[in-house]
Amino acid sequence: MILGAILILCGILIAIYPPLLSLIVAVLFIFMGTFVLLVSFRYKKSAKRFDDPFLDFFIKM
Repeated sequence: MILGAILILCGILIAIYPPLLSLIVAVLFIFMGTFVLLVSFRYKKSAKRFDDPFLDFFIKM
């Protein structure tokens, strides 16, 4: 419910101030990139402890 309210608020702010869309998209890309880096770091760390071919396949992609 809170996420829906945030999305509606973002939509209203974008309608009022269109350059805000580029800022929101840039922030989302930064957060997604950071998340991917952190997840890959954790998988590499766990792959060293557990010799798992499944993790090894996806880490090397």
